[in-house]
Amino acid sequence: MLPQGLVVDAHCDTLTKLKEENRTLGEKSESGHVDLPRLKVGGVNVQFFAVFIHPSYGEVKGIERAMEIIDTFYKQCDQYKDQMCLAACQRDIVETVQSGRVAAVLAIEGGEALGGRLYMLPVYHRLGVRCMTLTWNGRNSIADGVGEGRTRGGLTNFGVEVVREMNKLGMLIDVSHLSEAGFWDVLDISSQPVIATHSNCAALCPHPRNLTDRQIKALAQVGGVIGLTLVPDFISEKYANLERYLDHVDHIADLVGTDHIGIGTDFDGVERTIDEVSDCTMLPRVAEGLIKRGYNKNEINNILGGNFLRILSKVVG
Repeated sequence: MLPQGLVVDAHCDTLTKLKEENRTLGEKSESGHVDLPRLKVGGVNVQFFAVFIHPSYGEVKGIERAMEIIDTFYKQCDQYKDQMCLAACQRDIVETVQSGRVAAVLAIEGGEALGGRLYMLPVYHRLGVRCMTLTWNGRNSIADGVGEGRTRGGLTNFGVEVVREMNKLGMLIDVSHLSEAGFWDVLDISSQPVIATHSNCAALCPHPRNLTDRQIKALAQVGGVIGLTLVPDFISEKYANLERYLDHVDHIADLVGTDHIGIGTDFDGVERTIDEVSDCTMLPRVAEGLIKRGYNKNEINNILGGNFLRILSKVVG
């Protein structure tokens, strides 16, 4: 049984920043947005760490790049085992959190990591990967990303195989960055609920990376969860701040209720953040904002982490 009141961040790009900025997860840094000491201050119990494969690596070098980042992750886990632990299932999350450490969920961002080879999915699963964002903004062998929306292209035949294999393995399918046609293909094919780890509401901010009301309703209908992101460009076209971010929470709550809302900061994946939540230490301000807007304790617990924990338990086990 998962404890109540856990905080989950469904997306950060910190692993790819460690070498660039000469940082480690175990020591507080003056740069970036996430490290273990700051996660503790911010009260984050479960952190999804993305293995981001930039499209420039392509599918030829995608596997190599993924292995390099996963190796970095495991070295950090070994070095700071008193502060974090890989969580590959619900039991791991419970035991890690109860021990006072951060439960780290390993996620791939960009299907280039497969190199067009379906057998890489079970390989990554054995390495502890429990989530994959199918595309970034461009096209790969799985599907078109949002940057290719003009083509109206969705999943390829290989992409259909990938979705089915992820269902079989018990891996979370992430539709953030995916073209709208691909989104509908995934919902049609997947036998499990799917997630959008870092996307907001297109009705409030018409960015291609945000989801339309129709998409939000469909995702909720299959039991999915949307991790609302703190990226300013996805919050408001004019002035992004915490109040505008909370407007996105209200919008989804009005559409489908609070059981399908989570947090996916995209910290360390962007240069600019909103002033009120400039790194993970300031995430409690989101809870404070939800209280001021009249959400009850159960709703707040679900938004801050309970909804993602529920879907992790259902899909991953």
